[in-house]
Amino acid sequence: MRRAVGVLAALVLLGGVTYALVPGDDPGGGDPVTVSGLIGSEKRDFFQDQRVVDELARQGLKVNAESIGSWLMDGDVKDFAFPASQPPADKLRQEWGIKEVPVQPFYSPLVILAHRPVADVLKQNDLATLDQATGLWTFRMDAYVAALKAGRTWSDLKGSAEHAELRGPVFLTTTDPESSSSGALHIALLSYLANNRQVVFDQSGIDATKDLLRTATAVQGGQKSSSDEPFKAFLAGVGSPLVLAYESQAAAMVLKGEQTGDMVVLYPDTTIYTDHTIVGRTAAGRKLAAQLHDNAELRRLEAQYGFRPQDDPDAFAALVKGKSPALAPNLAAAKVNQPPVPVPDVLTRLIKAAKGKAQ
Repeated sequence: MRRAVGVLAALVLLGGVTYALVPGDDPGGGDPVTVSGLIGSEKRDFFQDQRVVDELARQGLKVNAESIGSWLMDGDVKDFAFPASQPPADKLRQEWGIKEVPVQPFYSPLVILAHRPVADVLKQNDLATLDQATGLWTFRMDAYVAALKAGRTWSDLKGSAEHAELRGPVFLTTTDPESSSSGALHIALLSYLANNRQVVFDQSGIDATKDLLRTATAVQGGQKSSSDEPFKAFLAGVGSPLVLAYESQAAAMVLKGEQTGDMVVLYPDTTIYTDHTIVGRTAAGRKLAAQLHDNAELRRLEAQYGFRPQDDPDAFAALVKGKSPALAPNLAAAKVNQPPVPVPDVLTRLIKAAKGKAQ
């Protein structure tokens, strides 16, 4: 399946932390080649895993990676850049004059996280469904858009009175679309749904959808710049009832055997996949990209961190089978559809409209 994803977020400083990934002993006896570059924060734990470090060392590579927002990756990168989606990778390819198609080792769909009592309230009000045979939850995006347009609050929903934390309007908590891929993809998704399930391509489409986008953004108040922040708040029980997240964030916890409490993973019936795309600027960077895509051991570890390897989807499926909370072994089982994403210029204007800014 072709996974078309795209974001164009304003370059807002997210800040980065540098990690030196020191490999174990090189069985070949030679010193590994140091490969320096930028990664999205969602891949930080993967690259810090000693098993990953050791396998890369066996292939003659030592990775120094700085964690930074995908759209902040710039032309000063030495060897490689590894953003969360293809558009920022394409931007870097253009800057570097690279014509080769970049490598996409793995992907992850956007999902919605809720605690089980909240999911049950959604189900009572036809905003979500539960497949009893598979245990998979589905979030009904058209019903959600209707709720946004109508200004529905939690108190309007059956069963919400029993839960004191369910107050105020019903909305998804997302990251800031001006600085984060997942927040921008949320805007792209809502614009598609609000435009009669057609990709927005002109000012007419922007005008038809801007009120909904503004509502979905303004109702959240202050938005975070990193997907880690709302995810961690949710886990701590102090976040919003519904959080848009990467599937890999939840899957990694499940596969590590960490406590997830009553967390439920809801798959939107219409969502977007994030293709993690690595651009090698040098021979060493291209070697790293090839290893992440082709190396069987690295693919196995990618799956353990909740990513879906492009060339080995069964690796993820085998790991999540029978786990709780339920995760979709394949996205066909979750009945997930993926819409097109607006071209960068239109998406930029949609984000501005969502933030209430002049276009």
